[in-house]
Amino acid sequence: MKHIFQVVKKADIGKLNPNPFDKRSVNTIKVIEKCLIENHNISDEWEMSHWNRTKSVAENQNKKTHGPAYYSDFRIKIALRIVIVSLAPLLLVAGIILYQFQGYANQMVHAHLDQLVLKHRQKIDDFLKQKLSDISYLSKGYEFSRLKEKPFLQQRLRALQVDYSYVFVDLGVIDDQGRQVSYAGPFDLDQADYSDSEWFQKARVRDTYISDVFLGMRGQPHFIVAVKREWQGRMWLVRATIDFMAFNTLVEDFTMGKTGTAFILNRQGEFQTRAPKGTLKLTLQQYKNLFKMGEDARGNKTGDRIIAPSVLGQNDLFQIAREYEPKIDRYTSSPPHKYTTFTVEKKGEDGTRCLVVAAFLKNDDWLLIFQQEKKDAFAKLNETQLIAVFITFAGAVLIIFMAFFISGQLVKRIARLDSEKEVMNQQIVETGKLASIGELAAGIAHEINNPVAIMVEEAGWIQDLLSEGIDKGDNFEEFKRALNQIQTQGHRCKGITHKLLSFARKTDSRVETLQINEFVTEVVDLLSQKFKYANINVDVQLHPELPTIQASATEIQQVLMNILQNAVYAMEKTGGKIIIMTGMDDQHLSVSIKDTGPGIPSDNLARIFDPFFTTRPVGKGTGLGLSICYGIINKMGGRIDVESKVDEGTIFTIVLPLDNPAPKVKENI
Repeated sequence: MKHIFQVVKKADIGKLNPNPFDKRSVNTIKVIEKCLIENHNISDEWEMSHWNRTKSVAENQNKKTHGPAYYSDFRIKIALRIVIVSLAPLLLVAGIILYQFQGYANQMVHAHLDQLVLKHRQKIDDFLKQKLSDISYLSKGYEFSRLKEKPFLQQRLRALQVDYSYVFVDLGVIDDQGRQVSYAGPFDLDQADYSDSEWFQKARVRDTYISDVFLGMRGQPHFIVAVKREWQGRMWLVRATIDFMAFNTLVEDFTMGKTGTAFILNRQGEFQTRAPKGTLKLTLQQYKNLFKMGEDARGNKTGDRIIAPSVLGQNDLFQIAREYEPKIDRYTSSPPHKYTTFTVEKKGEDGTRCLVVAAFLKNDDWLLIFQQEKKDAFAKLNETQLIAVFITFAGAVLIIFMAFFISGQLVKRIARLDSEKEVMNQQIVETGKLASIGELAAGIAHEINNPVAIMVEEAGWIQDLLSEGIDKGDNFEEFKRALNQIQTQGHRCKGITHKLLSFARKTDSRVETLQINEFVTEVVDLLSQKFKYANINVDVQLHPELPTIQASATEIQQVLMNILQNAVYAMEKTGGKIIIMTGMDDQHLSVSIKDTGPGIPSDNLARIFDPFFTTRPVGKGTGLGLSICYGIINKMGGRIDVESKVDEGTIFTIVLPLDNPAPKVKENI
């Protein structure tokens, strides 16, 4: 029985099926092995080891299965890798950009506030300088003898009020004793004595002077600008009162956001304008002590501002400022200097953090202060950061969603391919088993054919002996009938084994001249028992003048066998009828196989030629038959047409060209 091992070696299951075996395959191998060991003396050690290896492969690969948990875990791993690879650069780049943007925006906000404060300071400086210049021009343009005349002074006041929208409230001329010798204005201040006034004492020793805001004799907040002149050996002052509300409007015109306000303080912490709207962010002492130490201020110089992280300290801001801005003897607009603004960030009494930007006015006597809550100052930045964070978060969520979606689709496809591969491998195993069984059957048929031939010959020899030398007794006719029956059945067995051998041994694809009618008859005879057991009537209608074609006998036989077996399977429970017709036209030859089975649903009709598509239960079909048939006929230059109606039946029509339909195929050696 070495033939059996040759069959197994040719259909090496370990090579055909790298994926799991079904249990029936393993059990089949065990049964075959048991039969071989019990009934045959196996002397070929290599063949036995090959058989054991094949069985081991089948048993081991039967254990390799992938369940839902495996694919779920696989999907999570793929998704996590996609998320990590995608999110890591995104978060890193977003973090770096946000960090750099925050630093840059912080500098831009501070620089913007500094520039605004400097511009507003310059605007206030220009205002004060202009008013001082007007009074200086008045004092230089007219003799004091004219200025002492009240009508003339009133005339000049009206001219100034018209030119400057009543910014000037009144004018006065004061002698060296502090007595106002001439006055033009709405108050009763003629001959007023200012000799004891602080502003007079300061103004008399300076060429020009701008006072702090005070109430004075009129009982209203105001400040004055004064110019000193010499006339006839005596000192005279021309002074003007500036409208406090007009000056307030000029200062308060500087606003920013919802909480940004500006005001002016003197070195005593007194407001030179109205107090800011709402509550002060810091105490007056904190406004005065903007830096902890002068050394800290020097150590934090950055560009055009000095940033102090803490407000509280021992040194007064005015003292620090004078270290960076040169002192001048007479008032002019504040000279430009590298360090002319001071920015501080401090937590106020109400718990809110605020930015305070300060610049000096009036020879360092006044401090222009702009304050704004930090969250208000950085509102646009915070809004941009929130948008960036939201976009980053949305991007991260989208990446995570797409990672799981893509991994899910990928794993589904992998699972489907694994499933199809497993089914394919199982079908390949079944195909291999069928091939092995075919070769095994051929071997058995060969083994049976010899004793059957001997049996028939011996029966003929006995008949000859009976006819020649044995007396004819009562049982002579019975012997003769029995011998005839033995010969008849022996010839029948011989015919069956010959057909089986003919089908099993034709495994090459040699192209030769064929008569299709002969192959139809041969295949019908070979399947006659199946037709009988399935209660199927076969009607063969062969064209009498059908020409020969060039084709492979094995492949034609395989196509006819497969289509007829499918028809038998479809009608094996109900019975029916098969009509086989051959025909031809000018260019083609056709074989039509019609059955009265249940038909093929339209959903499956378009897929019947797909590899591994089958409607049979597992183990009942490979799904390769019609696909192979389609490939064979297509290779020959022909086609297979299918027509089917449910509950009515199916018609397969094989159409082949008459002239040179198939290419030459290398013969198997």
